[in-house]
Amino acid sequence: MRFIKALLLGSAVALTTVPVLAQQEITWWDFFSGGDGVRMKALIKGFNDEHPDIKINGTTLEWGVPFYTKVRTSAAVGEAPDIMSCHLSRLPLAVSENILSPITDKDLVDAGLSKGDFFTAPLDAATQNGKLYAVPLDIHAIVLYYNADLLKGSPYIDTNGKLTGINTLKDFEAALAWAKDHGVKTPVTYETGAPAGIWRVFYTLLAQQGGTFIANGKVLPGDNLDEAVKAVQIMSDWREKGWAPEQADYESSVALYTSGKAAFQINGVWEVPTYKDLVKKEKLGFKWGAIEVPAWMGKQATWADSHAFAIPNEGDKTVSGEKRAAVMKVIGWMEKHAIQWADAGHIPAYKPVTEGDAYAKLEPNATYAPLVKTAAYDPKSVVTGVGSPTYDAALNLIAPAVQGYMTPKDAVEQMQSELQGMLK
Repeated sequence: MRFIKALLLGSAVALTTVPVLAQQEITWWDFFSGGDGVRMKALIKGFNDEHPDIKINGTTLEWGVPFYTKVRTSAAVGEAPDIMSCHLSRLPLAVSENILSPITDKDLVDAGLSKGDFFTAPLDAATQNGKLYAVPLDIHAIVLYYNADLLKGSPYIDTNGKLTGINTLKDFEAALAWAKDHGVKTPVTYETGAPAGIWRVFYTLLAQQGGTFIANGKVLPGDNLDEAVKAVQIMSDWREKGWAPEQADYESSVALYTSGKAAFQINGVWEVPTYKDLVKKEKLGFKWGAIEVPAWMGKQATWADSHAFAIPNEGDKTVSGEKRAAVMKVIGWMEKHAIQWADAGHIPAYKPVTEGDAYAKLEPNATYAPLVKTAAYDPKSVVTGVGSPTYDAALNLIAPAVQGYMTPKDAVEQMQSELQGMLK
């Protein structure tokens, strides 16, 4: 009996002396809300469940300027997170402020990734001065949504209910005129009363003309100004002819489409899950689809941005050693499981996922996926990107011109002058 007790006691002591596996705690900040937030939280849980040695402690903060302001402040005082989400369009400003730590080749090896795994456009947008500062997660762009039921009987819907015959601006405007003539209240809806929607459509029309917004430190140099004026004039014409809504905020622009009052919608891929959910709930009363924005102005190009992962600096230091390797392991896992993120409408920047069989079955995602080759990112500048002075100019100058309160030429020239002054 004493032997048994001694054996049990010895076993208990042995159990208490077994070394506990050290766990890396990763502080994570993102700005994902709504459907994006639900999907990212699921990804974080999936990673944590599979990796007892690494735990992501995720925090979601307010999207846009508030998020980047908090990151800037936290980095300055040495209290930044270990990993953060970011928009690639904000990268130039972040790099200029020394907020981000470069992603090295060793980092990519630790993540099980290589630069060749990513599409060219987002990889280029993630690179500043020859250094990689973020790992792209997706490509999100505007696409052309359509209501097949409202267009039934027109030359623009085939027998399968797919959009057809819209290749040029002339084609598209003929379709808008047809819809108006056949009682459609709003032939095309987009966010006409807020900076993001205005900028995305404007920039697409500019890029499709081969235009450049900023080149060699100059805003709309040379013929680019005339091309910008033409883009604004087109948007103004749509409103003047009663084809597009006046001063529609984001929610209103979407509601016009979901209520069946718009034949087309120009909006981001992020609304795809919204419409899929409405179909499941039998609350979307029409057949819908989405395609890459046609080459209205002659060149295939579409405004795009990317969500990405970055490692902030903490004062004069940055995440290093085992913790940095753990952070990169997190990033690599997220990239390889991005099919779950694609369900939110986004196109994964990680080619093995987007070029895989599972993604090919996602619709309409697979239909508009070719835009990865023609995605037009904002210029690499400290005055462009999400929540930037360029967005302010879109709201304060381009939007009034679209609504007829000033001429497109005056709006573009004033925008050029204001932004150029900020670049000096």
